[in-house]
Amino acid sequence: MTVYCSPLTNDTLFDGRLVCRQYRLGYRFSVDAVLAAHFCRVQDGDHILDLGCGCGVIGLILAYRHQGRGVQVAGLEFQPDLAMLSHDNVLANNMESSVSIIEGDLRRIEQFVAPESMDMVVCNPPYRKPGAGRLSPGNQRARARHEVDSCLEEVVDAAAFAVRNRGRVVFVYPADRSVFLLHCLKLRNLEPKRIQPVYSYPGIDEACLVLVEAVKNGGEEARITAPFYIYTEKNGPYTDQMKELYT
Repeated sequence: MTVYCSPLTNDTLFDGRLVCRQYRLGYRFSVDAVLAAHFCRVQDGDHILDLGCGCGVIGLILAYRHQGRGVQVAGLEFQPDLAMLSHDNVLANNMESSVSIIEGDLRRIEQFVAPESMDMVVCNPPYRKPGAGRLSPGNQRARARHEVDSCLEEVVDAAAFAVRNRGRVVFVYPADRSVFLLHCLKLRNLEPKRIQPVYSYPGIDEACLVLVEAVKNGGEEARITAPFYIYTEKNGPYTDQMKELYT
């Protein structure tokens, strides 16, 4: 029986059919991860890498949504307590045949993943500089949200190393830093092909997030899709679009 360093909560998705335990006071997944998982366009037999998988929720969602299609997901996580938790979440959902967890540092990606061995890489990376804003309380949450262990350039380097030629890379990132993300991707021959702005609610002027799909050595043409709204209004409930991602 695994002994955890702090209490857990038992959270569910898809009307309780998927269980995802999380640390009550540590890093907890947000809508970012749910959006990223659903933005992935998965093909039969895909081998997918989730960089910095946290509690494993993106891999769990992908494996659940694409059952019976021969999809294999590997999650790479640097923090030992989160790697252990994500592994136990895989076991709790009986997904050992389709999801595996690797404890390791993405800055040493070559030690854990063969070059160009993945059809897709998905990532919800840390997105704040250590000196930008208030650090999240608790070391685990701070390391997941701020560039403490790795910076964006290193994350994109790892994605470019792991994904095959013409393979896809999916990132979710704050909209106000999207130019930096696109710059990092293009420097590594990961050409942005599909971009979706995400807004908190209709009527607001600025997007809060962007979802980006890039293709390794793809062409330069990019498509910007219709905006996605998380809430119906300020402090309101989820939109029907958002509800569908959970149910």
